[in-house]
Amino acid sequence: MLKIDKLCKTYDNGVNALKKVSLSIPKGMYGLLGPNGAGKSSLMRTISTLQEADSGSIHFDGIDVLNNPNELRKRLGYLPQSFGVYPRVPADELLDHLAILKGLVNKIERKEVVDSLLHQTNLYQHRKNAVSGYSGGMRQRFGIAQALLGDPDLLIVDEPTGGLDPEERNRFHNLLVSLGQDKVIILSTHIVDDVTELCPAMAVLAAGEILLEGNPIHLIEKLNGRIWRKSIVRDELSEIEKEFSVISKRLLSGQTIVHVLADSAPEGFEPTPANLEDVYFSTLHTQRSAS
Repeated sequence: MLKIDKLCKTYDNGVNALKKVSLSIPKGMYGLLGPNGAGKSSLMRTISTLQEADSGSIHFDGIDVLNNPNELRKRLGYLPQSFGVYPRVPADELLDHLAILKGLVNKIERKEVVDSLLHQTNLYQHRKNAVSGYSGGMRQRFGIAQALLGDPDLLIVDEPTGGLDPEERNRFHNLLVSLGQDKVIILSTHIVDDVTELCPAMAVLAAGEILLEGNPIHLIEKLNGRIWRKSIVRDELSEIEKEFSVISKRLLSGQTIVHVLADSAPEGFEPTPANLEDVYFSTLHTQRSAS
């Protein structure tokens, strides 16, 4: 269990990135959903001991993370939003180098671990190729391989599927699922489908605050009967936004489809089953309306 209590972080430029964030994160996949600039990466960097908090606490399996960061680092795997690699260094050599830094000093055991992780991430056949020449999906899979060095109990992946094509995204999802339920795995993303497909528990973070927590299915059920849709022409949008709580709008086959939140059917709208995207956008809409 990862326990975060009233965590605060303000940067030197005055940006208040985290505002008394509190979360209890169990083993398994946990989705942290929020728009760009919500504070997700700030939270991930703070949990992973890459930056200090101004106040609050983080505890993981008996470890006081803020006061004993080195104890957590022994049990942590981290895939940041973006990471650099050495040019012209093959994947197996780079992973071996990172394994040494992780404390795997026995050469025979280290090779077994490196080969196993390259097989697990479906990169073994590409192990002699430089990681700098990998595709985006292959680099992300290498990132997971390095994050799994030392068999960590806490795994953090920050915006892992941004920019991946659908095939690579599915492959990456299957890889995360294969890691099982014996680790705390935090998936930080702004892509709703990632959380829908992978996470039995989630939270929405926006403007540095936790707005919503729960099981995605239960959160969707609470919205059923309150989401209404209509196909409109673009010229109608401004008037509809003035009259109704429009939570999302998208193009479908050249037409604009709007979803509104209401307790009863607005005139001209039809009911539509709620989904996690409706939960997410309605949460952000309520937060923005109140600010």
